[in-house]
Amino acid sequence: MRILVHDYSGHPFQIELSRCLARRGHTLLHVYSASFQTPKGDLATKADDPDTLDIVGLSLAETFQKNSFFKRRSQEIEFGRMVARQIRHFRPDIVLSSNAPLDTQALIYKAARACAAKFVFWLQDIYSEAISRVVPKALPVLGGVIAARYRRLEYSLLRRSDHVVAITEDFVSVLRQEGVAQARVSVVENWAPLGEMTDAGSETALPAGEEGRTRAIYAGTLGYKHNPDILLAAAKQLPVSIEVFSEGKVADSLSRRATEEGVANLSVRPWVPFGDLPKVLAKADILIAMIEQDAGIFSVPSKVLTYLCCGKPILAAIPTGNLARRIIERVQAGLVSSPSDAGSFIENLRKLAGDVPLRKALGANGRDYAEKNFDIQRIGDRFEGIFAGLFLPELKAI
Repeated sequence: MRILVHDYSGHPFQIELSRCLARRGHTLLHVYSASFQTPKGDLATKADDPDTLDIVGLSLAETFQKNSFFKRRSQEIEFGRMVARQIRHFRPDIVLSSNAPLDTQALIYKAARACAAKFVFWLQDIYSEAISRVVPKALPVLGGVIAARYRRLEYSLLRRSDHVVAITEDFVSVLRQEGVAQARVSVVENWAPLGEMTDAGSETALPAGEEGRTRAIYAGTLGYKHNPDILLAAAKQLPVSIEVFSEGKVADSLSRRATEEGVANLSVRPWVPFGDLPKVLAKADILIAMIEQDAGIFSVPSKVLTYLCCGKPILAAIPTGNLARRIIERVQAGLVSSPSDAGSFIENLRKLAGDVPLRKALGANGRDYAEKNFDIQRIGDRFEGIFAGLFLPELKAI
């Protein structure tokens, strides 16, 4: 098959899937946004990549304006048109699209239909739920109308898709309520590229920490779904080195506040290139993940899956019922508290910092889970099965 995989963010596990499918003989075009500011996976062409794989990063004419709603929307439409041109040129049998803003996704859907390609909506987040929480606050007069428009658009796209790949069972009931046919929904939980997240031994990409001080690391995006205040509060109360690897408005604000308040044991540094990430995480004693209560079931922090590969304990502030929290608790890979309970978060950090055997046990549990669940060949089988199923009615008619 000719398959176009669009991953707006350029995450690590989507490109791993594209490489897996290309090695099985499919012709793959992997498209991502080079302009969207977020940590990226290994998107450079490798020497051992098959000839059937092409990786294309698309760049906007101007810097992406993440914090301006109207400018951001126009740029997301511009980017959707760029992906649509790739679809028209490549003429795929299947378009698998994930992480796309809804205006972008609508244009990708339209282009897929125009060239008779099957369209698979890889549902990573229910964006309209986030929009309904954020936009009305930023735009009090128009916000409600805008949120309603995006809710209609998202569920219309989901209902019209040939198939929906949801990353958690939690999405299934929501889709059913919105009229998405259950026969066209599959659940494939996200994963991390296990083989690339190995212990880096004695190598380090970090400056040396203070003698005897436990090192806790947060690596990834900081945005509306995260509460950096909890990191600042923990650094104030505990003699632990908290190191944040992130960029953007929220990260800049956190860095400024730490400096202004004299919190020397909290530092903010730029995002880590994916190739260096294993080295950075290998030097942590504790890995931090968090997501706000409002995000609930509608977003699953993928950094937790990366952390599980590293054999390090996870300190998490995640709502009850979220898939990532359920995994951490079920396999005993870390200590978890509710996002609003800063006291429990700090107490969990204190407990991990003071108990080396506990850290080793929790980290080993997480790595064991990753080894059992992140096999890219089995995951590739799932997607191939979904793709093949899209053509079964046509094959039966021949």
